[in-house]
Amino acid sequence: MPYITQDRRDSFDDALRTLADNVTNEGELNYCIYKLATLVVERTGESYAKLAMCSSAMEHAKLEWYRKRLAPYEDVKIAENGDIE
Repeated sequence: MPYITQDRRDSFDDALRTLADNVTNEGELNYCIYKLATLVVERTGESYAKLAMCSSAMEHAKLEWYRKRLAPYEDVKIAENGDIE
């Protein structure tokens, strides 16, 4: 996942915190991700490249989520409960 500069992160973080404060379930989070990609394509113009960019960003965000958040969580649970034999 490409890491963006801190000043670019700062330009998104307040809006993302506000959004996160309102998301209460998986369906709402799914909607927000879909809608954000839709709005980006509406703003930049629909093309294969723009649609693929959004799809790629979603996939890479998923992989980063797994690498940084889910895998470490699973490691803790393995340590607590034992590994699969």
